[in-house]
Amino acid sequence: MPVYRRNVALILARPSGEVLLCERSDYRDSWQFPQGGAKDGESDLEALQREVLEEISLPPDAYHIVCSKGPYFYEFRSGFKKEGCDGQSQTYFLAQINGALDPDIRVDRKEFQRWRWLPPASFRIEWVAPIKRDVYRAVFRDFFGVNLDAD
Repeated sequence: MPVYRRNVALILARPSGEVLLCERSDYRDSWQFPQGGAKDGESDLEALQREVLEEISLPPDAYHIVCSKGPYFYEFRSGFKKEGCDGQSQTYFLAQINGALDPDIRVDRKEFQRWRWLPPASFRIEWVAPIKRDVYRAVFRDFFGVNLDAD
Protein backbone atom coordinates (compact mmCIF):
# COMPACT_ATOMS: atom_id res chain seq x y z
CA MET A 1 0.00 0.00 0.00
CA PRO A 2 1.50 3.39 -0.99
CA VAL A 3 2.39 5.95 1.66
CA TYR A 4 1.30 9.50 0.78
CA ARG A 5 2.85 12.79 1.87
CA ARG A 6 0.29 15.40 2.96
CA ASN A 7 0.35 18.35 0.57
CA VAL A 8 -1.65 21.53 -0.03
CA ALA A 9 -2.18 23.62 -3.17
CA LEU A 10 -3.58 27.09 -3.85
CA ILE A 11 -5.85 28.04 -6.72
CA LEU A 12 -5.70 31.84 -6.56
CA ALA A 13 -8.42 33.55 -8.57
CA ARG A 14 -8.90 37.12 -9.72
CA PRO A 15 -12.38 38.68 -9.63
CA SER A 16 -12.42 38.12 -13.43
CA GLY A 17 -12.16 34.36 -12.84
CA GLU A 18 -8.62 33.93 -14.14
CA VAL A 19 -6.37 31.74 -12.01
CA LEU A 20 -2.68 32.02 -11.17
CA LEU A 21 -0.36 29.43 -12.71
CA CYS A 22 3.37 29.17 -12.17
CA GLU A 23 5.97 27.66 -14.48
CA ARG A 24 8.30 25.26 -12.71
CA SER A 25 12.00 26.14 -12.69
CA ASP A 26 13.11 22.53 -13.13
CA TYR A 27 10.74 21.64 -16.01
CA ARG A 28 10.31 24.27 -18.72
CA ASP A 29 6.73 24.60 -20.02
CA SER A 30 5.39 22.77 -16.96
CA TRP A 31 2.74 24.90 -15.24
CA GLN A 32 1.06 24.27 -11.92
CA PHE A 33 -0.57 25.84 -8.90
CA PRO A 34 1.62 26.81 -5.93
CA GLN A 35 1.80 23.78 -3.65
CA GLY A 36 3.87 22.20 -0.93
CA GLY A 37 4.11 19.64 1.80
CA ALA A 38 2.57 20.04 5.23
CA LYS A 39 4.88 19.73 8.20
CA ASP A 40 4.13 17.57 11.24
CA GLY A 41 1.77 19.36 13.61
CA GLU A 42 0.76 21.88 10.94
CA SER A 43 -2.88 22.17 9.83
CA ASP A 44 -3.64 22.22 6.11
CA LEU A 45 -4.46 25.93 6.33
CA GLU A 46 -1.21 26.71 8.19
CA ALA A 47 0.74 24.73 5.58
CA LEU A 48 -1.03 26.57 2.77
CA GLN A 49 -0.30 29.99 4.24
CA ARG A 50 3.37 29.11 4.77
CA GLU A 51 3.81 27.61 1.30
CA VAL A 52 2.07 30.53 -0.45
CA LEU A 53 4.27 33.02 1.39
CA GLU A 54 7.41 31.01 0.54
CA GLU A 55 6.59 30.30 -3.11
CA ILE A 56 4.79 33.43 -4.36
CA SER A 57 5.37 35.95 -1.52
CA LEU A 58 1.69 36.43 -0.68
CA PRO A 59 0.76 36.93 2.97
CA PRO A 60 -2.55 35.46 4.20
CA ASP A 61 -4.21 38.89 4.28
CA ALA A 62 -3.82 39.20 0.48
CA TYR A 63 -6.44 36.50 -0.22
CA HIS A 64 -9.37 34.71 1.37
CA ILE A 65 -10.27 31.04 1.12
CA VAL A 66 -13.52 30.29 -0.68
CA CYS A 67 -13.49 26.49 -0.34
CA SER A 68 -11.26 23.44 -0.29
CA LYS A 69 -11.53 19.99 -1.83
CA GLY A 70 -9.60 16.80 -1.63
CA PRO A 71 -7.68 14.84 -0.95
CA TYR A 72 -6.46 14.11 -4.48
CA PHE A 73 -3.75 11.46 -4.80
CA TYR A 74 -0.86 10.83 -7.15
CA GLU A 75 2.18 8.59 -6.98
CA PHE A 76 5.74 9.55 -7.84
CA ARG A 77 7.50 7.86 -10.73
CA SER A 78 8.58 4.30 -10.04
CA GLY A 79 11.13 3.98 -7.27
CA PHE A 80 11.19 7.69 -6.33
CA LYS A 81 10.38 8.66 -2.74
CA LYS A 82 10.06 12.04 -1.07
CA GLU A 83 10.41 12.13 2.70
CA GLY A 84 9.89 8.35 2.64
CA CYS A 85 6.59 8.64 0.77
CA ASP A 86 5.47 7.09 -2.52
CA GLY A 87 3.25 9.98 -3.59
CA GLN A 88 1.20 12.93 -2.42
CA SER A 89 -2.23 13.44 -0.90
CA GLN A 90 -3.26 16.96 -1.91
CA THR A 91 -5.91 19.29 -0.57
CA TYR A 92 -6.68 22.16 -2.95
CA PHE A 93 -7.85 25.54 -1.69
CA LEU A 94 -9.67 28.00 -3.94
CA ALA A 95 -8.98 31.58 -2.84
CA GLN A 96 -9.97 35.01 -4.10
CA ILE A 97 -7.71 38.05 -4.06
CA ASN A 98 -8.66 40.59 -1.39
CA GLY A 99 -9.27 44.02 -2.86
CA ALA A 100 -9.54 45.19 -6.43
CA LEU A 101 -5.87 45.26 -7.35
CA ASP A 102 -3.63 42.36 -8.24
CA PRO A 103 -1.35 41.34 -5.40
CA ASP A 104 2.42 41.74 -5.62
CA ILE A 105 3.43 38.23 -6.70
CA ARG A 106 7.12 37.37 -6.56
CA VAL A 107 7.95 33.75 -7.32
CA ASP A 108 10.64 31.79 -5.47
CA ARG A 109 13.12 31.15 -8.30
CA LYS A 110 14.03 27.72 -6.90
CA GLU A 111 10.43 26.63 -7.49
CA PHE A 112 9.17 28.77 -10.35
CA GLN A 113 10.62 30.87 -13.15
CA ARG A 114 7.52 32.90 -14.02
CA TRP A 115 3.78 33.16 -13.49
CA ARG A 116 0.64 34.18 -15.39
CA TRP A 117 -3.13 34.53 -15.09
CA LEU A 118 -5.30 32.29 -17.25
CA PRO A 119 -9.00 31.43 -17.57
CA PRO A 120 -9.47 27.84 -16.31
CA ALA A 121 -10.90 26.71 -19.67
CA SER A 122 -7.67 27.80 -21.41
CA PHE A 123 -5.45 25.48 -19.37
CA ARG A 124 -3.91 22.57 -21.30
CA ILE A 125 -3.31 19.21 -19.61
CA GLU A 126 -0.02 18.85 -21.54
CA TRP A 127 1.43 21.62 -19.35
CA VAL A 128 1.34 19.35 -16.28
CA ALA A 129 3.82 16.60 -15.43
CA PRO A 130 2.32 13.26 -16.49
CA ILE A 131 2.12 11.92 -12.92
CA LYS A 132 -0.10 14.89 -11.93
CA ARG A 133 -2.46 14.91 -14.91
CA ASP A 134 -5.26 12.85 -13.37
CA VAL A 135 -5.24 15.14 -10.32
CA TYR A 136 -5.39 18.26 -12.51
CA ARG A 137 -8.23 16.77 -14.56
CA ALA A 138 -10.18 16.15 -11.35
CA VAL A 139 -9.34 19.57 -9.84
CA PHE A 140 -10.39 21.51 -12.96
CA ARG A 141 -13.59 19.45 -13.19
CA ASP A 142 -14.43 19.76 -9.47
CA PHE A 143 -13.66 23.47 -9.06
CA PHE A 144 -14.56 24.87 -12.50
CA GLY A 145 -16.60 22.23 -14.37
CA VAL A 146 -13.84 22.19 -17.04
CA ASN A 147 -12.99 19.03 -18.95
CA LEU A 148 -9.27 19.32 -19.74
CA ASP A 149 -9.45 16.55 -22.35
CA ALA A 150 -12.12 18.28 -24.45
CA ASP A 151 -11.04 19.85 -27.75
